Amino acid sequence: MMAVQEGTSSSGARLWWRWVAANGASEMLGLAATGAAIALLFSRVEALPGMAGVLLSLLVAAGSGAIEATLVGLAQWWAMHPWFPGITRRAWWLATLVGAMVAYVLGFLPSTLMNMGAEASGQPVAEPPGWMMLLFAAGLGLVAGAVLSFAQWLVLRKQVRRAGWWLPANMLAWLAGMPIIFWGIDAAQKGQPLYQALLLIAGCLLLVGLLVGAIHGAFLVWLARPAGETASPARRSAAGPSQDAVNPPDGTETS
Repeated sequence: MMAVQEGTSSSGARLWWRWVAANGASEMLGLAATGAAIALLFSRVEALPGMAGVLLSLLVAAGSGAIEATLVGLAQWWAMHPWFPGITRRAWWLATLVGAMVAYVLGFLPSTLMNMGAEASGQPVAEPPGWMMLLFAAGLGLVAGAVLSFAQWLVLRKQVRRAGWWLPANMLAWLAGMPIIFWGIDAAQKGQPLYQALLLIAGCLLLVGLLVGAIHGAFLVWLARPAGETASPARRSAAGPSQDAVNPPDGTETS
């Protein structure tokens, strides 16, 4: 197992801030681009008759997730690489891509099944109350976090000990982040001007990226510490970044 690069020129707080900033920017841009692609393509495929339109919509949603995965995967790799030099850009990007594609399929599967039922029965799908949608979003985030991080864990476990914590870290992060996405989408459809709706969605997506990055970023800082240091990652997530984590030496940021 390859050790994490050590050094003394900067603190674990630097890793945490880089990670949070990278996730905030990439999630906002990635989720916005993915949402725009889905909205644009859905208007075309949903016009197809019968089950073909419903199933093709699921494929479009899954394929559009590659946009977010690429932006997030590359941004995350940039943020973490000085501390984890054994992880290549390609490996992290592919892991992020695989996790996102599977997560998008699972995420859109419930609505796809409901639409298929509506097609078969000829009855429209009833929209659940807001609190139920937020509860569903939290559960979806819990599952999506595990799916998104599984392939990344396969990469991390080759480089660091305790990599298994990466799964609950992402589950916790998306448990908190996913309801904000659902709330933002719903709030942006209240009849306000288009620019206000777009600003609201952009703000929500940025908040989600920062929040998610802050949570699993604290776990990442803990993973970057020497294996002999065993502070609780849950306590670390609550407390934020520490100043005594493993540091990369100057000049290690290579592509």
